[in-house]
Amino acid sequence: MAANRIEIDLPEELAAKLLRAAEPLGISQLSEAAIVAIADWAARRGAELDDRDPSQKYIVNEALDELIAKKNP
Repeated sequence: MAANRIEIDLPEELAAKLLRAAEPLGISQLSEAAIVAIADWAARRGAELDDRDPSQKYIVNEALDELIAKKNP
């Protein structure tokens, strides 16, 4: 899998918050904490967008909607 590389300068306060939040997960590297934070943000944002536009739901949600529709005709 090819990785996309970005370089960012984080304010000290944000870097400290990231490391503090990541510490209980055993994450001690700022770069790894940032990757986890970005992944979490992307997942949450994706879920928000799915909620706004039903046509953008995940396949699993569509399957669940079909099952519910069959149960409640």
